[in-house]
Amino acid sequence: MTITQPDLSVFETLESEVRSYCRGWPTIFDRAQGSHMYDEDGHTYLDFFAGAGTLNYGHNNPVLKRALLDYLERDGVTHGLDMSTTAKRAFLESFRDTILRPRELDHKVMFPGPTGTNSVEAALKLARKVKGREAIVSFTNAFHGMSLGSLAVTGNAFKRAGAGIPLVHGTPMPFDDYLDGSVQDFIWFERLLEDQGSGLNKPAAVIVETVQGEGGINVARPEWLRQLSELCKRHDMLLIVDDIQMGCGRTGAFFSFEEAGIVPDIITLSKSIGGYGMPLALTLFRPELDIWEPGEHNGTFRGNNPAFVTAAAALDTYWTDGQMEKQTLARGEQVEQSLRAIVEENPEANAEYRGRGLVWGLEFQDKDRAGAVCKRAFDLGLLLETSGPQSEVVKLLPALTITPDELDEGLRILARSVRETS
Repeated sequence: MTITQPDLSVFETLESEVRSYCRGWPTIFDRAQGSHMYDEDGHTYLDFFAGAGTLNYGHNNPVLKRALLDYLERDGVTHGLDMSTTAKRAFLESFRDTILRPRELDHKVMFPGPTGTNSVEAALKLARKVKGREAIVSFTNAFHGMSLGSLAVTGNAFKRAGAGIPLVHGTPMPFDDYLDGSVQDFIWFERLLEDQGSGLNKPAAVIVETVQGEGGINVARPEWLRQLSELCKRHDMLLIVDDIQMGCGRTGAFFSFEEAGIVPDIITLSKSIGGYGMPLALTLFRPELDIWEPGEHNGTFRGNNPAFVTAAAALDTYWTDGQMEKQTLARGEQVEQSLRAIVEENPEANAEYRGRGLVWGLEFQDKDRAGAVCKRAFDLGLLLETSGPQSEVVKLLPALTITPDELDEGLRILARSVRETS
């Protein structure tokens, strides 16, 4: 059978060289539903990418689609800046009643703009305004976004280099187990804070991911996060948890920090908060930090009303009874068992696996093998991406709504891809 090659000429000649994901998946996608995508030629692909964590509820989720279509068909407001609208009210009420109050969180909700980096920029800006200091501490292999403030607290050298100017007022510290357990947690960080000769300007805040997604699926231990929270309190620094990719149930609980029992001062959310893949971002912060002047931070698309509709529908559908968290943890155990088997069956790969909930990584000692595995998986009908500073980790990020059979199918393709790239 002859497989026709898709005509990618318009993308290759007109679109910028900055494009990336399309290079690993050289086809033209046309439709998507649930955990599957379909290209123009009718090929089916099982999606273990989920829009980089934006599609926790799958593609074109029928419940969310119905809510969106009903809203559009009645000529609901689509663009409203930060005007008060019925869609925004419904979302705020659902978010308060379904997410904040059950967790005893009294955080205020800010709509900073439609993307994750908008949320991070607002968080950094507010922390500096509240504390009257410029320095922010981040962690090795962190990723917080591509705008300048977010890049300043991002670890990846390639991404940082794209800024074109010095990235200042950010200081990296070792993430959990960065030094392989050979050094006591936070001993370096606290010594710098206490030593007047260290050269470290007192930080306004610390920003952290509980699981570093782009950094290689590096999972912080609950006790490490608790120690970090206490360190911030002792030294009058705000704790910012970036939950843009790991929030909205990705690790099991709605917020990824719940397992550690900490309460961040500021929380950033985006990606799946919109439910349907609609752009939406939130910056949450304790009420006493809400010292903004009206209009001091704004943006044209900070009030995406169609996203409010799908976001509220997602909360009302999936987060009122605790079942989503239980299901995600069960699916996570299914993934862990399969990854353990893959590692045991391919000893020559010297591979390691790690993760939480439904975010997992498979790291190879041969830095090029992860890319080869993802390429072979694509040929076999599975969408996977790499992560880590050298793209050495195969990253698994399926929809939370994936069925056990679909998950098993994708894991079998992954296992085959590992075998066939040895």
